[in-house]
Amino acid sequence: MAQEVSEYLSQNPRVAAWVEALRCDGETDKHWRHRREFLLRNAGDLAPAGGAASAPREEAADAESGTRNRQLQQLISFSMAWANHVFLGCRYPQKVMDKILSMAEGIKVTDAPIHITRDELVAKVKKRGISSSNG
Repeated sequence: MAQEVSEYLSQNPRVAAWVEALRCDGETDKHWRHRREFLLRNAGDLAPAGGAASAPREEAADAESGTRNRQLQQLISFSMAWANHVFLGCRYPQKVMDKILSMAEGIKVTDAPIHITRDELVAKVKKRGISSSNG
């Protein structure tokens, strides 16, 4: 999929410039590659039209511009929450987790770390303690 994304961006320079502007300072290439895919899969009408630059159009209304800005900020937030979940093991309220996981459906991350929660670790230690004291 990474090759397909790179190919798409090379053919759509406006989209490439737009999405690149959403990269955070200090974001690793690995994290950015996957978060960029998340953004592109979910951007819909928020991304500029692909291809060569066209003449700028007037916004229909400030309300439309405000709505688009809120939608973009929400998309960026969801992309960061998803990346934080995948790469750092962060958890969010169930409603947010359901949303970001459904938005990320189909994104293959093969090199993500495996995270163990504190509760899982405590249960594992207790289980070992019980089994080793019995034997």
